[in-house]
Amino acid sequence: MDYYLSPTHTQRFDLEIKNSQFITHVCRTNGRDAAKAFIEEMRQRYPDANHHCWAFIAGVPNNAHLWDQSDDGEPKGTAGKPMLNVLQHSDFGETTVVVTRFFGGVKLGAGGLVRAYSQAVQEALSQTEYENVYPRCPVQLKIAYPLLGKVEYWLEQSDIEITNKTYSDSIVIDLAVIERTWPEHKLALTDLCQGSLTLIEPDNA
Repeated sequence: MDYYLSPTHTQRFDLEIKNSQFITHVCRTNGRDAAKAFIEEMRQRYPDANHHCWAFIAGVPNNAHLWDQSDDGEPKGTAGKPMLNVLQHSDFGETTVVVTRFFGGVKLGAGGLVRAYSQAVQEALSQTEYENVYPRCPVQLKIAYPLLGKVEYWLEQSDIEITNKTYSDSIVIDLAVIERTWPEHKLALTDLCQGSLTLIEPDNA
């Protein structure tokens, strides 16, 4: 996977079907805790709503351990599952969608609910402002103190994130590198340090 899509900020979209109001919020959430916190925020924002149905992919799109959904009181399988299905086919990751429903007095039936919640998420995602997110993997770089200045300067000009530094007899820098560009950056770093570095990286980096 070269990259996936993720919302740039929390966004709201409104849909009315047979007098019921469907308010969809789309938010970037990294991890289950962030997703659950956002869902709770929506519950508190609309305490009088009949339902707060939700679905999330709280990491990279292909990590099924970070998928989840809920019908929140709607008939089983009519809300959360179709919402998640739309999300799974959207190329979005690190994304939570909450559809808040205010019942308008007209029952939609099971099929109508599936269509309504699917439509709410489809329309929201089609209008969501997003950015491309490139998957990262951890790499550990070990260098001698005299190299620190020029290595830090080089890293600041690159797309590599520094996540931690440890100072002992040498300097260990924890990096988060983009898989796609790492092979090229690895060669450049090795040249910069004239081979005087140690890299600890996952097999696929």
